[in-house]
Amino acid sequence: MFKFTPLENAVCAVEGFYANGIAAGLKKNNAKDLAFVYSDTVCDVAAVYTSNKMLAAPLQHAKAKGTIQSNFILINSKNANAMTGTRGVKDIDAIFSSLLMKFPLVSPLMSSTGVIGVHLPTEKIINAALTFDLSTRDGVAASQAIMTTDAFSKTIAYEVTTTSGESFRIGAMAKGAGMINPAMATMLCFITTDINLPQVMVQAVLDKVNKVSFNAASVDGDTSTNDTVFIMNNKKSNCEDTEAFEEALTRVMTFLAKEMVRDGEGATKLITYNVTGAANDKEAEIAAKSLSNSLLIKTAFNGEDPNWGRIAMSVGACGIECHESTLTIAYEDIVLVNKGENLFNDAMEKECARVLCKDAFEVNVDIGVGEGKFTAYGCDLGHEYVTINADYRT
Repeated sequence: MFKFTPLENAVCAVEGFYANGIAAGLKKNNAKDLAFVYSDTVCDVAAVYTSNKMLAAPLQHAKAKGTIQSNFILINSKNANAMTGTRGVKDIDAIFSSLLMKFPLVSPLMSSTGVIGVHLPTEKIINAALTFDLSTRDGVAASQAIMTTDAFSKTIAYEVTTTSGESFRIGAMAKGAGMINPAMATMLCFITTDINLPQVMVQAVLDKVNKVSFNAASVDGDTSTNDTVFIMNNKKSNCEDTEAFEEALTRVMTFLAKEMVRDGEGATKLITYNVTGAANDKEAEIAAKSLSNSLLIKTAFNGEDPNWGRIAMSVGACGIECHESTLTIAYEDIVLVNKGENLFNDAMEKECARVLCKDAFEVNVDIGVGEGKFTAYGCDLGHEYVTINADYRT
């Protein structure tokens, strides 16, 4: 129905948006660690935040504004500015005061990611931020600067053309590789668009799409203090097609969610868990997330072990209506259990090997009691995850 044309330059693919990433000295080896996204007009901003009650200072600062309008987001990595008390919020105010002296037309928001419980190096951030050139359009550099344990940056952009010939653009960048749990997922995501829709409509679409994208992603079952999605909308296009925007946002956020899981700390496999036949959609969601969060399943898939008993265990333990006699489990097209009948044998183990050795595959589970369905995204878990997180602060 809608034509999607891929674009380059992430958040800068939308006209009127600018971005860059630089080194402020927060990371070692002069790595990029401070980014901005800027609009030449004030934007409506839609947002969703972490469900973690230990809310980081940037989120406290943003939520205190209520309905948000902004044209500038400052993002630092290496330091989460979380569990920093009232000083954490005051540090943001101090940074903004200095920014406004040089850039009096900005209406700023802030996002942070990194180590919890450490105060912001405000002087370093201020000194670096004052060197920004707001006419720079380097979405790639900005996406690199917001990375923490990410192995690669995550960006996407489209021009969307409707059947009536109207068009709009959408661009995004995100970070996330660890401390990711489907409860608003542990990540930062910044989306720009020029769709001509009111803030309340964009917010409603964001809330809906978030449930089946970022909230369906899991790396390790932990939920961060800093999770944030911001959509900056300058409404410069003439397109008012809500359906097209929802499809575009679904494509963008689902892609980024899967990229985060694929980049899970030490992960080697992206696993899609399709649960069908549950009593309702909510029970399917519970089961799918139980599967994507299970450490036993993650470690089995890391070792390419087709241990379907762990799939059955997870479904049975998650509290939904289910029965052995109606349960079907398949790795892609290989049915291991059919309505409770165990079909697994030595020959099938060899068939499973061709699936489990791939860097992406699907696990299909039919509960067999209703019409509910949900898809969640997970990864495997190996020794590298322990290595990364044992050394995280260093």
